[in-house]
Amino acid sequence: MSEGDSVGEAIHGKPSVIGRFFTRLGQIYQSWLDKSTPFSAMRWIFTILLIVIYMIRVYLLQGWYIVTYALGIYHLNLFIAFLSPKVDPSLLEDTDEGPELPTKQNEEFRPFIRRLPEFKFWYSATKGVVIAMVCTFFDAFNVPVFWPILVIYFIMLFCITMKRQIKHMIKYRYLPLTHGKRTYREDT
Repeated sequence: MSEGDSVGEAIHGKPSVIGRFFTRLGQIYQSWLDKSTPFSAMRWIFTILLIVIYMIRVYLLQGWYIVTYALGIYHLNLFIAFLSPKVDPSLLEDTDEGPELPTKQNEEFRPFIRRLPEFKFWYSATKGVVIAMVCTFFDAFNVPVFWPILVIYFIMLFCITMKRQIKHMIKYRYLPLTHGKRTYREDT
């Protein structure tokens, strides 16, 4: 390939109009994502609103249950990754590589680091809802299924997965839902 043959470049090596447009669009999008980072409550309210709109659309259209089931499974996987530690203590039992979570009262406190950070959890969940919403505009994704079976199967899968995750939390003594770092009150 010569210098001007790469995607988005004109013959003389300068970016084409289309390339500059999409680059600028990506920069604006990233700027809005960066600005939304400190507002976690507002981000989650927006995502929940999107989910409600999606559910209303599926209810009114009476279809796309397979897409909804796939979205539920995707959100369940994201949630499990959000609750899991970055370094799984069950894999570190026999080796001394990397930090471990404290297992005794007198051990040093090490902060809980998630496998999936909150922002990435929100971003992936929101993208999943948007993709599922787009799928509802195409009849190819409207596979006829008996939806009560999917609901029962999802509930069973959720209960089994959460039971396993809670047992893992109890066994390795970590709680992923703490907020902020510990603060100590000074007695004067």
